[in-house]
Amino acid sequence: MTTKATITIDCSQKSEHVISPYLFGHFVEDIRDHMEAMLAYPLKDMDFESDALLGTAVSGSWRPYTNGRNTKYALESPARGHSGRAQRIRILSDDEAYAGISQRTAIKGPMEYSLKLVARASIELQYVVLEVVDRRTEEQLGLVHIQIENHNWEHYDAKVFVTRACSDAEVRLYVPTEHPRWQDHVSTGMLWIDHVSMLPADSVGQVKPEVVEMTRALNAGMMRLAGNYISAYHFEDGIGPVLERPVMYNEAWGGWTCKYFGTDEFIQFCRELQVEPLICINDGSGTPEEAALWVEYCNGSVETPMGARRAANGFPEPYQVRYWEIGNEVWGDWQVGHCSAEQFAQRSILFAEAMKGADPSLIILACGHTDQEWNRTVLDIAGEHMDYLTLHLYHGYGRFGMNQDTPAEERYKAMASFPEWTRDNILLTAEHIRKHEKHHHVKLAITEYNTMYYPNTIRKGTPDEHTLGAAVANAANLNEMLRCSDMVHIGSFSDLVNGWLGGCIRVGDYYADQYAGKIPGWSGHPLVVYGTPTYEVLKLYAGRDIRRVLSADVVCGTFSVQSLKSAPIRLDALPDLDVVACTNEDGSKVTVFMVNRSLQAVKAQLGWSGFSPGEETLLHAITGDSLDDINSVFEPERILCSQSVIPTDAWQEGYPLRPASIYVLEIQTKQAEG
Repeated sequence: MTTKATITIDCSQKSEHVISPYLFGHFVEDIRDHMEAMLAYPLKDMDFESDALLGTAVSGSWRPYTNGRNTKYALESPARGHSGRAQRIRILSDDEAYAGISQRTAIKGPMEYSLKLVARASIELQYVVLEVVDRRTEEQLGLVHIQIENHNWEHYDAKVFVTRACSDAEVRLYVPTEHPRWQDHVSTGMLWIDHVSMLPADSVGQVKPEVVEMTRALNAGMMRLAGNYISAYHFEDGIGPVLERPVMYNEAWGGWTCKYFGTDEFIQFCRELQVEPLICINDGSGTPEEAALWVEYCNGSVETPMGARRAANGFPEPYQVRYWEIGNEVWGDWQVGHCSAEQFAQRSILFAEAMKGADPSLIILACGHTDQEWNRTVLDIAGEHMDYLTLHLYHGYGRFGMNQDTPAEERYKAMASFPEWTRDNILLTAEHIRKHEKHHHVKLAITEYNTMYYPNTIRKGTPDEHTLGAAVANAANLNEMLRCSDMVHIGSFSDLVNGWLGGCIRVGDYYADQYAGKIPGWSGHPLVVYGTPTYEVLKLYAGRDIRRVLSADVVCGTFSVQSLKSAPIRLDALPDLDVVACTNEDGSKVTVFMVNRSLQAVKAQLGWSGFSPGEETLLHAITGDSLDDINSVFEPERILCSQSVIPTDAWQEGYPLRPASIYVLEIQTKQAEG
């Protein structure tokens, strides 16, 4: 069945405000496997930080690698000034054995890897071997000998060439069997390893090149460093020489905070992408004084104490980080530093004053909420100290009283109502902002948003966050953010890579929450990097030449959502088409964002005034055969954005838009007379 719709664009009525380049931003969080998926290192537990898992005193992801009957393993203190632990291996000469450690991993190739090793050994041991093999065939893929020069701790650098990619490889670091034997008495045959890492030659900084290139294509504008973990994160633990950075437990998400991606690495990532950094400070276990030091570290000259420290770490030029966020979901009882709105408002004043004391030019964001009582209190107490109030907008069928047993079509329609909920949140918050002169200057930053099939920790392997249906909901939400772009200047999609809900960029097997989804490695394709359908949406939207919003009148069919809970908005007649129109600065191009949220085709007839279109239009389309279509390691390009040239006349006659699909139409214009 096909319904009809009319869309009328008026180019003579364009917004006075300019659409912010930061509206299509992204979000980096140290959450579960986000950093592991983003960074290029193939090895885990590189500092032997994790506890032994299998009854043998070998750290975390590592395993004993020996044929000795009497090889002994232990975990000890690391080298002086280093963090984590040292892995001790004692080999008895009577065993005539090889002995060391190994780790299963996926490895790229053909590729040269930079190897870093921190080790010491008893004087009888002369060298160790690092070998990369295919676990299934024992084919040797790479080999390097490293001379052990000292009984004391030494840093060793080497290169190892891996001949081909292998999804089921093993890295082995060991003393070989053919090593010269030694007398078996106290203090002989001992090897200590403090750190071992491999970084492929094609990495960009420490990030996978595929991730960098896919992120570059997102044209993000802004990259946010934040998340629940930040409220127990102390930035000084993440600067300076990496091996000297402490290993910190991630209080929010479990496991270890990634010490390899601190402030300096985040800024270099932003510089590589040419995007504006946004840093969320620790207002939970942190202090205003600590936040001011962080600002000084980023923005201070080399004459300041923290600026000098940054320079000593290799970065003499100030980073000039302008945007700083106070508080991440402080209203949530899961958050370190959780408090009342009044307490947070008073706290945010102290933080803002201290931070602006270090750099008066800062632009301050403060934690807002969809609970308007929270926003009213924070604005009334601290509104004059902030430039932006933040909102986190996650949309799931839990708010409708639905669950996995609800029919799929009903769940989809609920998810497709994302923009209506966003509109309600924005309008109510904006109403409070405009009520008082002392905070009417405040704008909105939606620093986290995504679809969320609540409850989000029980997925049973279902990749709901990554479907075409989720992309439709997210696209419609972006339309609402564009319509409200007079108030909404900043947006941050959650997350960038893997992580919690599952980033728009996917690395390997994880569909969603790795504690409830499929285990890593199950597919045999852990090296595949691809985008979700929502990635295609985000790339499409951010890549358009748009500056101002145009008037768009839409007449179309409607659908209803059968909610089992009361809702603050009407759900009985939602438009099938969600449409917003924009133009570039000189009016030479009109861009129409059209999301068909309905489950049936819509024949859209387009009309316009205030401009004359050319004879042809360019249509971008993201569509598929099913709501549940996804991209995966098996079909990484199942849902892609396609382009086609459509005669302008076809739109006047009516052009078919497929069910549950996203379209962006670009029209080259001539200004109409008058």
